[in-house]
Amino acid sequence: MSTKQMPKNFDFKEAETRLYAFWEQRGYFKPEAAPSDAEPYVISMPPPNVTGALHIGHALFVTLEDLMIRYERMRGKAALWVPGTDHASIATQLQVEKLLADEGLTREQVGREKFLERAWEWKEKYGGTIVRQLRRLGASCDWERERFTMDAGFSDAVLEVFIRLYEQGLIYKGPRLVNWSPGLKTAVSDLEVEREEEMGKLYFFRYPVEGGGFIPVATTRPETILGDTAVAVHPEDDRYRQYIGKNALVPMLNRPIPIIADPYVDREFGTGALKVTPGHDFNDYQIAQRHNLAMISIMNRDATLNEHAGLYAGMDRFDCREKLWADMTAAGLTIEVKEHLMVVPRTQRGGEVVEPMISEQWFVKIKPLADRATAAVRDGRIRIVPDRFEKVYFHWLENLDDWCISRQLWWGHRIPVWYGSDGSRYVGKTAPEPRDGVTWMPDDDVLDTWFSSGLWPFGTLGWPQSTPDLSRYYPTDVLETGYDILFFWVARMIMLGLWFTDEPPFHTVYLHGLVRDRLGRKISKTLGNVIDPLELMEQYGTDPLRLALVTGSTPGNDINLDTARVERNWRFVNKIWQMTNFVSQNLGDDIAPDLPPHDALDLPARWIISRLNHLIATVQRLFDAYQYGEAGRQIDDFLWSEFADWYIEISKYPLYQGDAAAKHAAQQVLLRVLDRSLRLLHPYMPFVTEDLWQYLPHAQGQSEALILAEWPQADAAYFDDAAEAEMTLLIDLVRGIRNVREQYNVEPSRKITAIIQPGSHHAAIESCGYMFARLCNVAEYRFTAPGEPAPSNTASVVAGDVIVYLPLTDFIDISAECERLTRELQKIDEQAGKAQATLSNDQFVSRARPDVVERERARLESLHASAAQIRERIADLCG
Repeated sequence: MSTKQMPKNFDFKEAETRLYAFWEQRGYFKPEAAPSDAEPYVISMPPPNVTGALHIGHALFVTLEDLMIRYERMRGKAALWVPGTDHASIATQLQVEKLLADEGLTREQVGREKFLERAWEWKEKYGGTIVRQLRRLGASCDWERERFTMDAGFSDAVLEVFIRLYEQGLIYKGPRLVNWSPGLKTAVSDLEVEREEEMGKLYFFRYPVEGGGFIPVATTRPETILGDTAVAVHPEDDRYRQYIGKNALVPMLNRPIPIIADPYVDREFGTGALKVTPGHDFNDYQIAQRHNLAMISIMNRDATLNEHAGLYAGMDRFDCREKLWADMTAAGLTIEVKEHLMVVPRTQRGGEVVEPMISEQWFVKIKPLADRATAAVRDGRIRIVPDRFEKVYFHWLENLDDWCISRQLWWGHRIPVWYGSDGSRYVGKTAPEPRDGVTWMPDDDVLDTWFSSGLWPFGTLGWPQSTPDLSRYYPTDVLETGYDILFFWVARMIMLGLWFTDEPPFHTVYLHGLVRDRLGRKISKTLGNVIDPLELMEQYGTDPLRLALVTGSTPGNDINLDTARVERNWRFVNKIWQMTNFVSQNLGDDIAPDLPPHDALDLPARWIISRLNHLIATVQRLFDAYQYGEAGRQIDDFLWSEFADWYIEISKYPLYQGDAAAKHAAQQVLLRVLDRSLRLLHPYMPFVTEDLWQYLPHAQGQSEALILAEWPQADAAYFDDAAEAEMTLLIDLVRGIRNVREQYNVEPSRKITAIIQPGSHHAAIESCGYMFARLCNVAEYRFTAPGEPAPSNTASVVAGDVIVYLPLTDFIDISAECERLTRELQKIDEQAGKAQATLSNDQFVSRARPDVVERERARLESLHASAAQIRERIADLCG
């Protein structure tokens, strides 16, 4: 066994650095650490932004994925967790533009080439921060396989996908309404738009009708009136039916536009009439397509008004709003302005209001890819956990518009399209050779970040080259991520993976929820409830945070994180450190981690070994169902509430007062339970468990590190329901005696005596009578003789058919004891009444399993027995 002396406490700051280096230097994070014929198990890490910093959402996904990888590694698989970072087009470009702005420059002033040089410098300077923080969390990735979405090999895969899709007729360029960021001067995806309710204004005005009259209309964006191409009313709205087919006149421009009927119009909102601006509203865009309306864009890329706005050309959109409304008021066209709660779309980066705009963009014809992605989940090749998200996944894929993949940015994968000076177009990774005087200019746009990250599972393994990694480790196994990017990222990985490899990129999608504060509120700087994982790790260590995150989670549900749980888990770390210290100091030099035969174990040993094996079986069942949170809670509860609180205390008797055989057996049991418990806990709390494991002896030839130790398997030969029942009764008796001592303020050091009516448990009590002395300071006890009446002036503890009488005449109030017995009888009578009601329910009796019904009947009989004994004690003690 180890001869190392354990420190008094776990120094997590020293240990985390030392152990991570130990694992990494010995190659334990690499799949090659497993035998060459081991089954592979692969997870592709969702790549965080390369210039980002660790937040609590990162901490959750890293903990969950590391748990999965460590578990499968311990099961003997060639576990590969592929790490990497995303170039994050918008986030990185914004940072570089801010840097330039501090120097009084814009990107246009420095030019594209110089701007990209500065972007790469920024990436090299700040790109390592997030990686260092992932390591701090214990992420057991194969860092030698780390990828970046703009490294040479991955970039080649991105361009290859674009070119193949283009050649297959699935990529095209054309005008489309997109989310436009005026500040960034680029289209942005729906994921990059945050929509929250804000108090705004609803403007009511008169829309003149050609030939006389007007239609009252309401809008939240008056400036878009200048781009209206129709006024729509509901076909069944009698208020406006007479206007259908006529023309209205755009205020201040007097441009005639048709008045149309469309069932989309909500007759109850505003005035029941709708101005239609297809160039600046997604719903209006759909109406325009149905009615073949003109589409007018009235804004420039910076959201100033263009020539289509007439006299308002050149104005900022919000300045135009005020000026136009003032002019309409002067013309007698306005009615009123009301406060209005509305949903405002803002860019995730910067917070400016997004402007829907018509723009020339590159698109992917998505339906052929979406059909394959739908089929893969429907036919079971891909499973989504929890499965309730499958319905949402299908609905999204079946109602998907073509995917806008171009962005008007400079940092990213430049679209591999070249325009000839003769008007021709060429698609390829490099420009064609100049010929016949034709010169070539590259497309200015870059690809949507989600386009490149959609290739992540196979692109990181070397595709389109036929690499050894691609052959051995693709398809991957589990994709773990937040439910909020199921559509934006997961669905696109499935579509592109199936399209280019003919295989699903993974067999399971595990979705976690959002991390919220302890009150269930969304975490935000505004609320002041930001939870900084780095601060928590600095204060308590990594393991307590990891355990709090996982045990607070269930698949697909949000997590309310109370930092008090992290502090509690820090105490748990100290607890298992003390447990291990006790065990290691009480092991002999010849102790092997083997167990004696079941029949050679005493009752407490049979109990704890049975509980351990039931725990192992339960944890396995929960892991198989991806219920990692509940599994972690049960491991925690077993270690603290059963092993530490009961068996370790009980074991002190055979260790210090038993014969050599009893001592040896207790040592073996202590070692076995602690060893297997540390293995179960390792995926949750890798640092402290690895450190503790090093202080325990292990079988010859076993791994030197817990990270590669074999995952525990339940041994049914050690299941012992009878021992568990006997020990439960003994524990209930000890708890009862402790409660009586506490109730009557008997000081802990005071020894008491007991008289025990053993019922059917004489042998168990006799063999473990030392428990009463060690655990509740009962110095002496005796069994009642057959037919002996209950002693007077005693408090009693009842468990099953056992009664323990505690002579209390010297230190209790008799009347208080009578009140206690009356309360206990009332409680038992209530439990018996509920049990009787359950058994009187015909549906329960007919539908429940026979063993469940029988167990309830046995419980009712036990409650009746306990109640009868308490009534007898009340009669004897209280008169």
